[in-house]
Amino acid sequence: MRQSILTTAALLTLFGASAVQAQTTIIERETPERIIVERPESETRTVETRETRDGCRVKSVTRENEEGDRKTVTRESCD
Repeated sequence: MRQSILTTAALLTLFGASAVQAQTTIIERETPERIIVERPESETRTVETRETRDGCRVKSVTRENEEGDRKTVTRESCD
């Protein structure tokens, strides 16, 4: 009887160990490549802020690089 209890315990231990191994999952992910944006050193920025008669604020930011490319972004906020 003692041998059957030991055999049963040994079998349960083996089945428990195999169940633990079946639940192990390894997830490998590739890291994305980093993107580096180099900004020109000679970039000028002009910020203009004004208020309208309606009580709104308008902010315009103009950037110009050494090649003469110009970009203006305007935002208006009314409270």
